[in-house]
Amino acid sequence: MSAKKRYAVRAHVLLCVIGLLLAATESEASPGRCERVSGSSLLTCVKRVAKQHRKCVADSTRKCPADDDKILRQIDKIERRIEAACSSDAEVQAAGFATLTRDALVERLQSACRAETDALFARAYAGPHSPAARQVTTSERDCLGATFRGGARVLFGETRLQLRCIDRESKGRTCNQAKTAERIAKVRAKASAKAAAACGATSLEDLIALDSATYFDRASSQAHCMTAITRSDTSPLALDCGPRTQIDQPPRGEYVRIVLDEAEWGTRCGTGSPYAFWIRLAPEGHPVENVVLQMQGGGVCINEGQCSGVSAGLFSATDNNPSQGGIMSNSTTVSPFANWTKIYLPYCTQDLFIGGGATNVWPSITVHRWGAINTRVTLRYLRDILWREMDGDGVGYRPDRVTMLFGGTSAGGFGSLYNYHYVLDDLQWANTAAWPDSALALNNGEVVGIGGLGILMLAETGSGWASLPYMPPYCTAIGCGVGPTIYAQSAERLEAVPMQRFLVISNQVDGTQVSTTSFPSTAAWVNELRQSYCDTAGTKGLSYFLPAQSGSQHVIATKTNWFTGIPSDGILMRDWVEWAITDPDSLPDAVEEGSLTTAISGVDPFPCSVD
Repeated sequence: MSAKKRYAVRAHVLLCVIGLLLAATESEASPGRCERVSGSSLLTCVKRVAKQHRKCVADSTRKCPADDDKILRQIDKIERRIEAACSSDAEVQAAGFATLTRDALVERLQSACRAETDALFARAYAGPHSPAARQVTTSERDCLGATFRGGARVLFGETRLQLRCIDRESKGRTCNQAKTAERIAKVRAKASAKAAAACGATSLEDLIALDSATYFDRASSQAHCMTAITRSDTSPLALDCGPRTQIDQPPRGEYVRIVLDEAEWGTRCGTGSPYAFWIRLAPEGHPVENVVLQMQGGGVCINEGQCSGVSAGLFSATDNNPSQGGIMSNSTTVSPFANWTKIYLPYCTQDLFIGGGATNVWPSITVHRWGAINTRVTLRYLRDILWREMDGDGVGYRPDRVTMLFGGTSAGGFGSLYNYHYVLDDLQWANTAAWPDSALALNNGEVVGIGGLGILMLAETGSGWASLPYMPPYCTAIGCGVGPTIYAQSAERLEAVPMQRFLVISNQVDGTQVSTTSFPSTAAWVNELRQSYCDTAGTKGLSYFLPAQSGSQHVIATKTNWFTGIPSDGILMRDWVEWAITDPDSLPDAVEEGSLTTAISGVDPFPCSVD
């Protein structure tokens, strides 16, 4: 054979080999590799962004700004890795990501990298503005840093082990779940031990209102969500996050009551009955991720005598129907939010939705204070319902896609004050405004009143509610039951996006608030309301709607006649709340003087200008 022919044969063989290698590479790069790279790129991003935040807080006691160059580079790397591993939209969908395009998958992972590290940071430093890192000793700051680093290790290590288990099953092999659980436990134990060694005698609970076990439990819950973000099928693992089969998917456009099994969800009403909530997904054709939530009112009982006199219905969640008036109306002529997803949380624990699992045992009655637990489980259930619905729209679930009005009436309004931080910092639903209605939580200056409520909320024994791990971590002192105190302590945290604000709603004459907060007279309460408004007006993240109708009225946002027909300072409530969504930066306070100084003896004018 001539040299020319030999070269031709060799070239042909070489081309065949290259073709086989390309075919093998293309096969490997298809659905399986696309899915695996989605996980590894998110893990790498979270690990490196967390490291950069540690550096920033060490240098300045603050989290890195959103436009930090090193963080942006890590975010950008996700796009390059996904483009290399997922050749087309069809390949992304073949990897199990429903209807997501490649661009949507990139945005989902980039959003998750920010959201998961932000949530971890907020937990480790008592908020995204890191108040726990300031005005502390060097050793205390070292403790916080080591705890944050430990949380990042759990988040990274547990997610990686879960992904390995899932991928093993997807390849036709068996994942040893017991071994995986054992390895996860070792990751957590190691992270916890290192954090404990760094903290020494420093009490983590004194710094961030969480003990070490609770802190790492919550980091572990984040790992479950990280895994679900990057895998369409998380079997054989039974994770408590994502569009999972354990979650009932309600129909669009009609109310459904969901009863939670305590054995599975850990929820409970005051006297031991199951917790339940109502949900109405937005009708077809309307964004399911727009949500308005109401927490029901119903007073509060403190001691045996009061709790023994509470009606049975206020200790049950299965015999309450949702509000459908005012802001919660399904009629477009009444509410701008008629076609939003609606969720209604019944009140059955008499603890202002902030009880942390304490049980008050008295001779005549036992009351379980499970309010915060019920609230958080319901919110996570809602998240996973939205996740499944949104994953079918071509863009997919991302926390930054959710827009929410998170509120409540009376006792439920208190609940929105105390739980708002969870929506922002844990669920990372940044585009959320709170609307506490008829829950000003004013302090009367006496021992018996809202000012002293914190003693009860934070106590773990006796008549206490064990609320400390559930309160806003930047407001955990005894006085943090008071509305103006929470506003002040939350201010630096709010308005990361314009919607983040308290929309405080109340008539200026409300006999129920007068009596439940132990004021001596209506005039005394109105005067305190007016002084409180002038003291707090202009606070970052705080807006007021305070009509001055002389007749006593308790709860107004869910009353259609008030919502659509009674203005304050010339603005109807329905227009004011819609304004808070569409253009929050220009939202004015709607507060009026009215005729209360003549209608009610002893009422003084506002000590500041309001009209």
